[in-house]
Amino acid sequence: MKASELRAKDVAGLEKEVSDLLKAHFGLRMQKATQQLANHTQLRKTRRDIARAKTILAQKKKEATK
Repeated sequence: MKASELRAKDVAGLEKEVSDLLKAHFGLRMQKATQQLANHTQLRKTRRDIARAKTILAQKKKEATK
């Protein structure tokens, strides 16, 4: 997901997005552990999407407190 798409969301939307990404990442890790994951780059993409969403969420929360 692009940063511009994430910046368009509000805080509640970003928190839901992070939660969904964490669940997806967990599922991918389980698939990898059971050797069912064909495309290992999905792990990297979800990990980076989680970091991107958390960063923007922290920025929005910081702006809200100012």
